[in-house]
Amino acid sequence: MSLVWLSLPIAKSRLNLSAVLPSGQSFRWNIDGQTYSFCLGDRVVFLKQDADKLYYRTTLPQPFTRERLCAAEAETASWINDYFNLHVDIDALYARWQARDTAFARISTRFAGIRILRQDPFENLISFMCSSNNHVSRISSMVKKLCTNFSPCLLSEDGVEYHPFPTPQALSAPGVEKTLRDLGFGYRAKFIQKTAEMLVEAHGDAVHKFLAGLRVAETDVAREELLKFLGVGRKVADCVLLMSLDKHNVVPVDTHVYQIAVKRYKFKGSAKATMTPKLYAEVNAHLVDVWGGEYAGWAQSVLFVSDLKAFSAYDAAAGEGSTVQPSTPAKRKGDEITSPPTTKRRRSRS
Repeated sequence: MSLVWLSLPIAKSRLNLSAVLPSGQSFRWNIDGQTYSFCLGDRVVFLKQDADKLYYRTTLPQPFTRERLCAAEAETASWINDYFNLHVDIDALYARWQARDTAFARISTRFAGIRILRQDPFENLISFMCSSNNHVSRISSMVKKLCTNFSPCLLSEDGVEYHPFPTPQALSAPGVEKTLRDLGFGYRAKFIQKTAEMLVEAHGDAVHKFLAGLRVAETDVAREELLKFLGVGRKVADCVLLMSLDKHNVVPVDTHVYQIAVKRYKFKGSAKATMTPKLYAEVNAHLVDVWGGEYAGWAQSVLFVSDLKAFSAYDAAAGEGSTVQPSTPAKRKGDEITSPPTTKRRRSRS
């Protein structure tokens, strides 16, 4: 383990961990006060920040050499830059959206530093298959169950066991569906197992290479590939496109985002409209036009977070004391799924 915290000159206005990590993009970050930890395949990364710097440290499983730790720390810095899309000039984007959108201008100071993550596509896909009819705290619990039941513990620190996300092979076995049903995944169990099975049968050990390769495909082509998987509809596919496949212009639409479009952006529609493919496309086009295309999905994420009840009293300018606690469930509304359950739909987070 490394007890040494290293730093990167990344201001909180450029990356606000307390607004980004609990808001329902990723569901596997462990939050302990002001410290955030995440298990990769070969290490655990710890993050914290102040107004001007992002601090990080790396923990490796024993045994390891000093040379290996030094190399790992450099790799972690590179991973941070990639995972948080730090090449994107968030200040310039905020300025552009403020000029185009008075609603954005009103909330942008309170919600500075919100970025879209660049996640592992397989983890992102499976995690959002869990999001249908769910809220963030339960999705996080389900993702944790995936890790603890289908991925061995990498290491333990301060009483916390860290498990990487399961491999496609681990989730593709025939017995996985029954285990997931026993764990409370319901109809999602079949979708997860069958999707992993489809990927492994088609791509073997190159599943991650195939999915990452969709980053260079046209958006429509990448979306069609994702829609082939059992249980993946337009909304889930668009979340994966935005949050792991570099399609920054994609605006995922659910009932929550639809209400934002009606309430703040003069989209003409009834308050209780059913989310049809036609309505989805119309809302998407309307919001892309509002925010100017290329990074419209990033603008949507800021408005989305600002509209969550869990962030109702949030103020980035107030500093660390305004951190949203992980126990507060942020709702994900209206996640669609291609084969809906027969039980009554619940409100869910996007």
